[in-house]
Amino acid sequence: MSKEGAHFDLPIALGLMVPMGVVPRDLVEDALVLGELALDGAIQPVSGVLRAAIAAVAAGRDLICPHDCGSEAAWAEGWSIIVPPSLTSLVNHIHGRQVLQPPTPKMAPAWQNMPDLADLKGQDTARRVLEIAAAAGHHLLMVGPPGAGKSMLAARLAGLLLPLSPAEALEVTMLHSVAGNLTEGCLIQNRPFHEPHHSASMTALVGGGLRAKPGEISLANHGVLFLDELAEFSRVVLDSLRQSLETGSVAVAHANNNVTYPARFQLVTAMNPCCCGYLGDPARAFSRAPVCGSKSAANGNGSGEFIGARLS
Repeated sequence: MSKEGAHFDLPIALGLMVPMGVVPRDLVEDALVLGELALDGAIQPVSGVLRAAIAAVAAGRDLICPHDCGSEAAWAEGWSIIVPPSLTSLVNHIHGRQVLQPPTPKMAPAWQNMPDLADLKGQDTARRVLEIAAAAGHHLLMVGPPGAGKSMLAARLAGLLLPLSPAEALEVTMLHSVAGNLTEGCLIQNRPFHEPHHSASMTALVGGGLRAKPGEISLANHGVLFLDELAEFSRVVLDSLRQSLETGSVAVAHANNNVTYPARFQLVTAMNPCCCGYLGDPARAFSRAPVCGSKSAANGNGSGEFIGARLS
C-alpha cells in the first residue's frame, strides 16, 4: 500500500514488532495507530488526529497517537486513548512496566484584546451596516478611498458574531487539525478570521495540493473570510468562490484524492472605488483622464445577500 507523509511510521514499527514477539498481537491489531517516528524513537505529532480519534470511537477501536496530540484526541470521548511520547514508553506501557496517563482535553484561550467597535469614532453608517451584516449573516462589500477604515472595520466583525456552538467548535478544530495548524491540540473556541493576500493562488484559497488540504475558505468555516483589495484578486480565484457561497462546501479534487470540506463563511470584501482610489473627490481624483473608471464587483449569491457601505 502506498502512503503519503509519516502517519504510518508508528503502525509500521508495531507491525514489525508483533512477529518479533516484542508486542502482543491482540493489543494492537484492533487499534487505530498513527504517529511519526524520529531516529531516537520519539513519536512526533501528525495532523488530523482529532478526525482519526472520532473515527476510532465510531468504529469501537482503541487509539494510539503521539503524546503531543493527546489533548486533541481527548475530545473524542468514549474509548481508550494511549498517547506515548516514545516507542520505548509504549512498549513499557504494554508490558506493564510503565503507566501512561490518559490525555485531558484542552481549549484554546479566548481572544485577548480582541478588536472591538468601541475603539472606533465616527463612521456611523458603516458601523450600522457592519452590525446588520453580523446579525443577519450577510456578505459585505466596502468601497472607499485608502485610509477610510475598511480593513479596520472588517477586523472587528468577528467580535460581533455569536460564540461558536460546541458542534461548530469541533468542526472548526477538525479542519485546522487536518491542515496541521492546530496549536497544542486545543479546541478552538473563537470565530475564525482569515485574511489571505490578493496574490494568493486558487489552491491556497480553495484547497488542494499533493494531500488535498483545506484552503482559506475552509479554514474560515463558521467565521469571516476577508478579501482586501478585491479588484486585485484574479478572476479565476474569485470565480472559484461561487460554489462555496452557494453550497457551503468545496470539493477538492486531486489525482490521488477527492475530498469535500465544509466552507460556510461570511465573506467581507473591500476595494477602492477606482484605480487611483479617489473617485468622486475632485481635489485628488486622477487628473489625466476625463473620468476615473470604477471597478466592478459581483452582487448577490445563493447563500446570502451582499450589502455595501461607501466610506468617506
